[in-house]
Amino acid sequence: MNDIEILYKSLNERRRPEDIAEIIRKLIGSDLNAHERQILERAARYALVRKSIAYTSMPEHFRVIVGAQKQVNTANTLFHFQPMAELDYCKTDDINPLLQQIEATLFKKVGHNDFVQDRLNKNERDHRQLQLSKRQYNKKWRLAKRIEKKQQTIQKELQKLEYEKIAKHGFAHHLGYNDFTQDLNSACFIAYYTARCNLRSVFTNTSQEQPFDEICEMLLTRCNDYQTTNWWAIAQVYITPEVLEKLSEVQKGNLLGTWTSALENIAHFLRVLWQNNDIDRQTMIVKRGNDSSTWNHAAGAWNKARDQWMQLIYALGLDSILDEICFGKVLRLMAADVAAWHFQSGGKLDPNTLVWSQLPLPWEVIQGQAVCTKTNVIKQCFAVSLDPEKSGWIAPKLHGIVAFKPTPELVHGVAINHPFLASILKRYKFFSGKW
Repeated sequence: MNDIEILYKSLNERRRPEDIAEIIRKLIGSDLNAHERQILERAARYALVRKSIAYTSMPEHFRVIVGAQKQVNTANTLFHFQPMAELDYCKTDDINPLLQQIEATLFKKVGHNDFVQDRLNKNERDHRQLQLSKRQYNKKWRLAKRIEKKQQTIQKELQKLEYEKIAKHGFAHHLGYNDFTQDLNSACFIAYYTARCNLRSVFTNTSQEQPFDEICEMLLTRCNDYQTTNWWAIAQVYITPEVLEKLSEVQKGNLLGTWTSALENIAHFLRVLWQNNDIDRQTMIVKRGNDSSTWNHAAGAWNKARDQWMQLIYALGLDSILDEICFGKVLRLMAADVAAWHFQSGGKLDPNTLVWSQLPLPWEVIQGQAVCTKTNVIKQCFAVSLDPEKSGWIAPKLHGIVAFKPTPELVHGVAINHPFLASILKRYKFFSGKW
């Protein structure tokens, strides 16, 4: 695998920005001037390949979904099926043909899984010439039911993983290889910025560090200097007025449609989560039984999609739509220990939480079940002394440029200064709340 292929693969991983910077140095280092090399070196010098022991305790991938391999192998054994070549056990479309074959063999209908009502009795099996004993039939029938359930679980986990990725880096993981490799400077910016976006959250009672650092700025400046830059590819991960002005009206319209569809899908997912979790809307402090991880991934995806949608409607001159429909942000759940730390150090409830608690639920607004306009949002922001534009409630949120900082080794969000020590602490569940 060459360096550009490694960069492309990293869009679906959680590689350290330092390691991506080192690959970029190898790819375009000879084309950089002295100042650009100096900036890139601030990250590249911490790359694992430059260390005497190339080791990090941090997983360099998103969570892995357990596929249906176990169930499929059992089905092949029980039904004497020929194993299907190159089957992706995490794709429901790949599993469907096998499931349909099983259901047809058992004269079972998909979704009819009541053990009492939906099984065939002996007379029905004999009538259909199904030469199976009651025990054999029940065993195969239960397997078909388990495969159906596993399909549903896989579909839900894939959806959660999709929203986790969107929350981090937008649509970077959907970028095609040809679009990514069309221009080298564009590819370098996309890969490094995505790596910065994918950094894990740190356990802190202040805000998280912004992803756009001085190396991002240098790489984006290089993109501005070249006519061959693929701005469409960059817009999949990084949308600002400067990027959008490089796109055609058709491209901006396509992006708007894509992000609007994403908002609608996330809204449906959030609605179900909200109904299944007893969330304290007034404080957004997590309670026992709350699925905080899934909620925070979905909330992050909503806020990312909403911000990109805001950028696009302003760029297209469609911001007057906010006078009719202005759905708000979705607040993440805060761990109780972080909240206690925040309050003990003199902090107060985030004003954004107060705004969120007074506005109609965003998914009800986008689904037409509640009304929320720009005027409503401004009123609630002013009530808690919050600037509605700068805080991103009625306008795209702006970001600055931060200095590069080496990626910390984290154990449940707590920074540890040595990777081996971090792996030991993680193994014994330090800082997990379970030790």
